[in-house]
This record gives sequence, C-alpha cells and structure tokens, in this order.
Amino acid sequence: MTIATEPNTSGAGDIVSPEANMAAALATATGVLTIDLDAIVANWRKLEKAAVPAECAGVIKANAYGCGVEPVARALSAAGCKTFFVATLDEAQAARAALPSSAAIYVLSGLLQNSSDSYAKIDCRPVIGDLNELAEWDVFRRRSGWSGGAAIHIDTGMNRLGLSVTEAQGLIPRIKAGDHGITLVMSHLVSSEIINSPINSRQLGAFRQIASLFTGVPSSLSNSSGIYLGAPFQFDLVRPGAGLYGVNPTPEADNPMQPVVDLKARIVQIRSIERGDTVGYGGIWTARRTTRLAIVAAGYADGYFRAAGSNDGTRGAEVVVAGQRCPIAGRISMDLMAVDITDLPPKAARRGHMVTLIGEGITVDELAHHFGTIGYEVLTSLGARYARIYKGSNGAAAAAEEAAPAST
Repeated sequence: MTIATEPNTSGAGDIVSPEANMAAALATATGVLTIDLDAIVANWRKLEKAAVPAECAGVIKANAYGCGVEPVARALSAAGCKTFFVATLDEAQAARAALPSSAAIYVLSGLLQNSSDSYAKIDCRPVIGDLNELAEWDVFRRRSGWSGGAAIHIDTGMNRLGLSVTEAQGLIPRIKAGDHGITLVMSHLVSSEIINSPINSRQLGAFRQIASLFTGVPSSLSNSSGIYLGAPFQFDLVRPGAGLYGVNPTPEADNPMQPVVDLKARIVQIRSIERGDTVGYGGIWTARRTTRLAIVAAGYADGYFRAAGSNDGTRGAEVVVAGQRCPIAGRISMDLMAVDITDLPPKAARRGHMVTLIGEGITVDELAHHFGTIGYEVLTSLGARYARIYKGSNGAAAAAEEAAPAST
C-alpha cells in the first residue's frame, strides 16, 4: 500500500498533509528502510567519471536492487543517464513508466517466445543470446516493420546466456550488409571483482576480437567492478549495477561508493534473563551473566538472514542500539531477533526505540559477510514489511510508503 504524499481530505473535510501521512506511517512501522537517491546519483557520476569517454548506463533490475525501480530510474534519468538495463519484460514496463521516451531500455533475459510485440509496444530492446531468439526477432521486424533495436549477447566465459563466439562470427555478413537492427554487442565478465584473475584477460581478448567485427555497433563488457579493471575493459558503454547502490565494486580495496540504504527496526520488548538461560530456537545461545535483551521486530521474513544469528561458540552480527554496537543473541527467527544490550546504560534502550541494522557504520557488505553471501543478495532481499522513505533532491524527499512486494 502506498502512503499518499499529496494533501488529501478525510470524510470530515480535514486536510491531511504529506508530513502527517509520513508520521502516521512511521509511527506504526516495525521497520524503516531509507533510500538516499542523491547517493545513488553520486555513485553513478563517480562511475561515469571513471569510465570516460564510455557512456555510463544504469542497471535497475530486481526493483533497482531492492531500492525501487521507479524512483531510482527517475533520479538517474534526471542526472543524465540515458541507457538502462533490466532483467525481465515486466521490469521494463515499470522502468518505461518512469523514464522519458528517449531512454533506451535493454532486457537482459532475452526474448521469450511470442513476446516480440510486447517489446515493441513499450519500445524496449531484447538482449538476444540465442540464434532461435534472433530468428524470431527477425521475423517480427520483417512482418511488423518495427525498427527498434536489440543487443547481441556473446558468451566469452560465463557459460550462461549468449551466442558462442563462432555463432557471433556468423552474423558479421549481416552487420556489413546494414539495416541489421543491432544497437549493442555485449558480454559479461566472470570475475571482475578479482583484479588479477586470468579469466578477465581471456574474456577481454575474446570480446575485443569479436566486437571489432561488429562495425559501427557500440560494445559493452564491464559491470561495476569491471569499470575499475581499467580503460581496456570499458569499451563504448559500461553497465554498473551493485556499485550504484553502495556495494563495494573493489573488494580488494576501500569502497569508493557512498552508502545508499539505512535500515532500522523497532524494539518491541525489553526483558532480563538469568545466567544459564537460553535464547531463541534450539537454545543454542546461553547467557553467561544476568542479561538484558532487546527484542527487535525484524527477522528472516524481512530479509535479515538466519545465518547472522549467534550461538555459544560463534558471535553473530551486530546492530546499533543507542549509538553503540550490540551483538545478536541466539538465532534469527522469522519476525524477531534478540539483541544483548547488557552493556548499555540502563535506560538507553526502551520499547518503541529504533535500532540500526544497516547504517551507522554497518555496511551492506559487512552484513553480507555475516549472511554468508554478497551485498547484491542483501539488497534484493530487503523485506516487504518495511516502510520506505526516499530522501534526496532527486526524489520525493517527503515520500514515505509502506513497502509492497516488488512488481518487477
């Protein structure tokens, strides 16, 4: 459900301000996810500068990595981003609704059978990685007269989607003949976050060789991490995704990106337990002293992974309570977690206070380490029960909406 951000009237004729709507939403929210659109734009500009003279696109798939495809698309477009990548046709429809008609939208998952007309209706471009897809696309273009473009995806080592290099070479006569409708040739790096991976140089060599044969067609190889492999990897267009949203694209060095998300959850109870008492499912965490616990309304149903819990032999993740890091006690459950606040002053944490799960020094990448995963999965798993606030001059700073399941 979206919380109204324009003034409206109740049945009694009273004016309800956006601020009142926001306050009402936040007062009843058990968790609040704040997304800084200015930080996303700043990250895009930093990546754009690193890739000059290549064009810098924006990857907004998976609901803009959990940050909201429409506000993110609008913010990036206002900053000058002209090309966008999504994963599915549904995501393309959501992006098109937020973007100007001049924006190019590529759909990475390719062309599903009998879907060509749907692409044409919203003027988006399939990323074709199979000769059967290409044949179907050609038939559609010939019969309909539609002149919209498509990308050719060439597999240089991922072994996922894409034409083989040999199959791509077979398209060169078509490229030389003109009127081919191919607006981009691209591939995808396997190990771009590992600077010295030998796979990077092998993929670069293979892609450079085949892309050079696609005369007059722009080429693209690099994701966020690929940009930092240097100019040889950047070609005509770069496609940053996770870096836009604050995930470190250079894990062997300090993170050059600004943090984008701040996540808070509410304390619903303060309780004390005695030495020897256990906490949570399985009773795997035992109090070694009289312990004060804050019970926080967030769990794995909200995207806070069960792996971040603790036991008697392993310390788990931490959250920030009243400005101080405090450890999680016991397992994360579906809706709740317990936090050991014994070392805080007695009245520092109270029922109703918010604690910080991401922010105040806790990064997406740190949390990913505790989850046993990567920052991409942390962001795209952020739950549907959080209220959302978008801040920054590039978005609706006063907008607060109760997060609904992503439609893309």
